[in-house]
Amino acid sequence: MEISRLQQQVDEWIQTVGVRYFNELTNMAILTEEVGEVARIISRRYGEQSEKESDRTKDLGEELADVLFVTLCLANQTGTDLQEAFDEKMKLKTKRDMARHQNNKKLK
Repeated sequence: MEISRLQQQVDEWIQTVGVRYFNELTNMAILTEEVGEVARIISRRYGEQSEKESDRTKDLGEELADVLFVTLCLANQTGTDLQEAFDEKMKLKTKRDMARHQNNKKLK
């Protein structure tokens, strides 16, 4: 599914189920909270911190989906076409990093 379709799907959900968008500052705070939940899972499951019993049932995919959902909300609210922005970012990264990672001895 393309990102533009995801933006449309989120907007339809907001209009039919969510009543309205939270304001941009509220959504920014929610995004920060959701990223923190992803960080907690990653740091405890894959990092050096020990995982608490209550964290073992946390679903990383669900938390990443929360991050994506709020990101799509913010894009919709600010008139940002994420598909276009993502496509441009991939072109830029490809051009900028064409040989950079291939020549990185740390990645060999």
